[in-house]
Amino acid sequence: MCEILIGGCRYIIVSRPEYIEKILSPTTFLMKLTYLQSLDEFGVLNRGLAFNEDFKSWSYNRRFFTQALLAPKFMSMTIMSSNKLFEELSEYWQSIGKQNSNDKWTIEIDFSEWFHAFMNDFSSILITGERTYSIASYYNTQSTIKSKHPNSLIENSDKFVKKIVQLAEDLLFFVYVNPLLRRYIPMLRNKSKSMLENRDCVFEMLDMMIKKRRKEIEEMPVGTELKTDMLTSLIIANTTRDIANVKTIDDEMFRPMNDDEIRGNLLDAFLGGTDTTANLFCFIVYYLCKNPHIKQKMLSEIDSIFPKTSKFYVSQDDIPKLKYCKAIIKETSRIMPVVILTPRHITEECEVAGYKWPSGTQFYLNFIGAHNHPDFWHNPEVFNPDRFYNEDDDDDDKDNKRLGTKHLMMFGGNLRLCPGRKLAMTELLLLMASLYRNYNIEVVNVHEPLKLVMGITANCQELKVKISPRI
Repeated sequence: MCEILIGGCRYIIVSRPEYIEKILSPTTFLMKLTYLQSLDEFGVLNRGLAFNEDFKSWSYNRRFFTQALLAPKFMSMTIMSSNKLFEELSEYWQSIGKQNSNDKWTIEIDFSEWFHAFMNDFSSILITGERTYSIASYYNTQSTIKSKHPNSLIENSDKFVKKIVQLAEDLLFFVYVNPLLRRYIPMLRNKSKSMLENRDCVFEMLDMMIKKRRKEIEEMPVGTELKTDMLTSLIIANTTRDIANVKTIDDEMFRPMNDDEIRGNLLDAFLGGTDTTANLFCFIVYYLCKNPHIKQKMLSEIDSIFPKTSKFYVSQDDIPKLKYCKAIIKETSRIMPVVILTPRHITEECEVAGYKWPSGTQFYLNFIGAHNHPDFWHNPEVFNPDRFYNEDDDDDDKDNKRLGTKHLMMFGGNLRLCPGRKLAMTELLLLMASLYRNYNIEVVNVHEPLKLVMGITANCQELKVKISPRI
């Protein structure tokens, strides 16, 4: 344990798994942050899930956020969308390859750029039912032959994606820069003003999506089959169109969500479900390239499930068969977690690590330290998926429930456990099967370390790879 000061605030850094287990308990440590005026000023405090410190409001939002992800046909849409987008991505790679060679081709690409674009498009489909065109946009910058998608669609898509990315960066600025400095230093004041203008633009775009979808639903006859995306699920939640309509929970009448609440959940989904999955997939590819014997074992598993003579299409029934791929995902999350630090604060006095801490103490949970702690992991510096391969892992939450034996905290823990964990795991398995069944992937310079931008999360800045058809 150690302590640091950020912006005049004291934070306790916790790195041992058994201490983190206690701090992830569902009572004393539910809240993530002390009250931050900056979050309120930015318009995200107590909205959605990520920055919601009001337990009643958080519980309300959590229920419908989770219900949207578990809606009938949602997983089918997830798999279909991923397969379709990967097919489009493959066409772009083949187009670039054939521009340089008519026969066997190999291209050098920035894997990080391609799969951040992929996850932008994929997340947009699941969240709103409408796709962005980030893959097509990036393809147009790499190819003399342009995408078939209209430029107007691509330009509008780019505008939205860039503003969402900018909002995520601006949010961190507001949280960690002292409000007095932001208000009274001219350069920072102007920067803050620009950030709030971008926020207003994002909020307006999301509000327009919500209003448009509400109108579409209202004009449909009752009984008409609706889309299965998150936006539709949130709009119809606890209405006559909601097939999972539940009127009482803990004797409290639940009401439909208003537009402000829906916007908060959509924003959480965009901010939390896009870059994290893209970065983790980049880390997976990097560590597989660094460990060819592990990659070969994974290829054997994929080839046994998807024979080369068969038409390739990942189905829902195929996902549970990818056991070694799942072990690779877990081991990558252990050795290089996407979420490096996460905050918690206590609402009453308690004891951690033999010390009594007063109410309001702010902790940062050091996941990368806990996942690489030599007291709890055998040879933690070694990339070894076998740690997780032989376990009974029918329950994706087991690693979080048995903290103290495996100590893997891939998706947080307890009440704040990531609601999109099963979706993220499914998408990563889909991508691994799709990529490695069809392509050879090698890092351009296997001796180079990962190029990362480190903060609360680890972001893959660049990953140069060589790619060629496998089949």
